[in-house]
Amino acid sequence: MKNILLVDDHSIVRQGLKNLIELEAGLQVTGEAASGVEALKLVRTNQYDIMVLDISMPDKNGVDTLHDLKYIAPNLPVLVLSGFAEEQYALNLMRSGCKGYLAKDADSDEIIKAIKMISNGKRYISAELAELMSNELSHPSEKQLHEMLSDREFQVFFKLAGGLSPTEIATELNISIKTVSTYRTRILEKMSLKTNADLTYYAIKNELVS
Repeated sequence: MKNILLVDDHSIVRQGLKNLIELEAGLQVTGEAASGVEALKLVRTNQYDIMVLDISMPDKNGVDTLHDLKYIAPNLPVLVLSGFAEEQYALNLMRSGCKGYLAKDADSDEIIKAIKMISNGKRYISAELAELMSNELSHPSEKQLHEMLSDREFQVFFKLAGGLSPTEIATELNISIKTVSTYRTRILEKMSLKTNADLTYYAIKNELVS
């Protein structure tokens, strides 16, 4: 029996996923969390075979949660199930360590297939993600600007674009304000942008924030 942790701030989404999952033999939902903070607490005290993780959540978003899991439970595989389409986040988050990425409008059969594969130690590459990965290899110069950022840079970018101040980011990521400033400079250079407002505009234009 595979134990699944559902992490999504909408209870109706968690309930729908739970109903879907528990129709399948060999799968059971043994944990639910409405934020990354709650999820990490559960991971510290319970054993799961897979985490199904949303991106946009209060307290600690999915990007931060995925980063922190590397230190808390590095062997726990993660399926990101997001309201954002694959082309917006999938490549960045696969590089950050998730084992699969699906948009929430994916077919229920595909969601179950992904959960089964990932909980059995494999990656799940959807057709959309496979095409993105192929394009990245074939045309590396056509990468979107945010896809060139490292794991930590992407975390900071996500927060800057969302309007957080350097002080708030430093507190959330437990790093110094000077370090945040260094990351910000690096991000702006890599993306050929000048201000935080440019980052926010880029994120909105590319549907990276809602």
